[in-house]
This record gives sequence, C-alpha cells and structure tokens, in this order.
Amino acid sequence: MAAKKKSRSTRARAEAAPDAIALLSADHRKVEKLFKQYEKADGNSKKAALAEQICTELEIHTLLEEEIFYPACRKKGVETDDLEEAQVEHDSAKVLIADLKEHTPRDQFYDAKMTVLTEYIKHHVQEEERPRRGVFAQARSSGVDLQSIGRQIEARKSQLTEEAQASQLPKPTLRSLTVASLVS
Repeated sequence: MAAKKKSRSTRARAEAAPDAIALLSADHRKVEKLFKQYEKADGNSKKAALAEQICTELEIHTLLEEEIFYPACRKKGVETDDLEEAQVEHDSAKVLIADLKEHTPRDQFYDAKMTVLTEYIKHHVQEEERPRRGVFAQARSSGVDLQSIGRQIEARKSQLTEEAQASQLPKPTLRSLTVASLVS
C-alpha cells in the first residue's frame, strides 16, 4: 500500500512539474506585453521604469536558456545551427540591453534602440516557437525532459529574480560576438 501511495505521489509531482517550454513561452508573452506598454508610454520616467523591467526580464530569460535549456537541447540533438543562431540573437540583445541600461529615454537613439531590441526579440521568439522546426518543437520531439528542465528553470529563475531585486544579477557574457574591436 505504501508503495502505491509513493508512486502516485511521484507521478502527481511529475504531472504538476512545470513544462520548460510553457515557462519560457510565458516569459516571451510577458516581455511582449512590456514592449507594447513601452510603445504606448508617455513620459521619460514611465519609459525608464519599463525599460529597466524589460532589460531585467530579458537578462534573466537569456540566462535560463543559456544555462539550462540550450545545453539540454544540445544533449538531445536539437539542431546546432538553430541553437547557435539563438545564441547570436541573445548576444545582440545583450549589447543593446547594456547600452540601454547606461542611458535614459532622454538620450538620442534610446527609443530607436528599444525598437530594435523589440524587433530582435520578436524574431528570436518566432524562431524558437516556430511550429515543427523551432527550437521548442525540436526539444519536444527529441525527448528533452521538459518537466525536469522546467523544475530547474523555475528554481534558477527564483534565484535570479532575488539577485535582480538586490541589483546583483551576473554581468551578461557574450558567447558569440566580439565587439571590443568596434570600441576605440
């Protein structure tokens, strides 16, 4: 009898475990909503607050994908070219995020940079969520343990959110771009 209860309990936990793709997709929807709010925002202080929130959400999201989701996908044979393209997209976004965090909505090009970041992220999301061929579809079809990865993502996101609230997020690392040669 105890064995039956234990297996039901284990099965219930597995069924209740968050799906990694659902968690990452929820992040996508949240950031899309924030981008729309930024577009409609009046006043520099409102834009600055939204930009800060957008940047933080994206920093956390890219860390989750790079530390947990993409390595799990690689192990299961998800298309390397797609994962490498996703990394370049992340790194391009990180450059814009770093620049936005150093400036304010009063600065020249600020809104243009946010527009370009919005376009980068929209493209990135479309690539990941593309039916049958996107990274998410490949992860699902290749047998990535989405519940186990989901639990890892949930735990790491909680940790990163606390770090963000304490202004202690890890400094973003570029993995695919070298921009030092552009800076004089």
